[in-house]
Amino acid sequence: MKSTMGIILTGGKNNRLKELSLERSIAAVPFGGKYRAIDFILSNMVNSGITNVGVITQYNIRSLMDHLGSGKEWDLDRKNEGLFIFPPYLSEFGTGWYKGTADAMYNNLTFLERSNEEYVVIGQGYAIYNMDFEPMLKQHIEKGADITIAIRNMSDFSLSCQKSMGIVELDEDQRIIDFMEKPMNPKNNMGSMGIYITGRKFLIELLQDSAAKGHTEFVQDIIVRQLDKLKIYGYIFNGYWRPLNNIQLYYRANMELLNPKVRQELFMDRRKIFTKVKDEAPAKYNEEADVRNSIIADGCIIEGQVINSVLFRGVRVGKGAVIKDSIVMQGAEIEQNVRLEYCILDKGVTITAGKTLKGDAEWPLTVSKQVRV
Repeated sequence: MKSTMGIILTGGKNNRLKELSLERSIAAVPFGGKYRAIDFILSNMVNSGITNVGVITQYNIRSLMDHLGSGKEWDLDRKNEGLFIFPPYLSEFGTGWYKGTADAMYNNLTFLERSNEEYVVIGQGYAIYNMDFEPMLKQHIEKGADITIAIRNMSDFSLSCQKSMGIVELDEDQRIIDFMEKPMNPKNNMGSMGIYITGRKFLIELLQDSAAKGHTEFVQDIIVRQLDKLKIYGYIFNGYWRPLNNIQLYYRANMELLNPKVRQELFMDRRKIFTKVKDEAPAKYNEEADVRNSIIADGCIIEGQVINSVLFRGVRVGKGAVIKDSIVMQGAEIEQNVRLEYCILDKGVTITAGKTLKGDAEWPLTVSKQVRV
């Protein structure tokens, strides 16, 4: 896929992730003990042979830029091509804030114009999956498509989740004949993954035409409006995929990592997921420690009980403490005799001795950064 470049959209403010997205974009949300959400789309692109990648950012970008750095961990710190980060900017005629996905790409049109690749993969920075884009590109070329959209059967999501997706209908040749963005009554379970392949020059034309008409959204204003005019096909993906666009899905995706089959698909195949490397001492388990079916990152010190949970780097769990069905992020301190159930603790949280915090599997209790409870 040397003839293909990548664009990653990191999205705007999302209140559905509650405290987790107050000070960071969704793409920068920590996941699975040591990763960030953007690691997955970025690694998928690199593993597919894409070495020219632009990340279009908008909301609370400091954490994301600190994580990505020069792109060294993804082998994108190159003299030619590599990783490019495009934050919003102020100009004489605008606020700098993007009005939509098409507007975001249009405002960074020079990146597309100065590149030489024939095709573009466009993806969202907040989904968890491991995918090779090469078969999708092969189908795109064979079908003579204008745009190819990655889709999958979304029957493993609730109806309320499906209502927030783009639901598609295909003909016998896998051409998309109907695209319903966030339908109140989905006709079927086939949903868009927010991954698109199109020609670079063709994308430039689409974005210029869209901007001239005052349109701002890639899906609504380009795909849906021109569904009859353009040859838009669906590429069916059958693997694991979870978008982290609300707190319930974020919690669910982390808990599903405790399933060996999910871990095997995401991390143990040949296509690795890369992330920013942090050197820490191995986790330490004292004599009193009791850990079952959990992910424990480097630097943790465990003296209590951890069951069905995900602990990020440097978490300390005191004697007599019990952590069940919870997510505890970097540097948190759980003091003696604390009990946590169905909780999500952000970075640097301290839960003082003897406290009990309990949420619900559908509505986990979330605690903001650096809070002492």
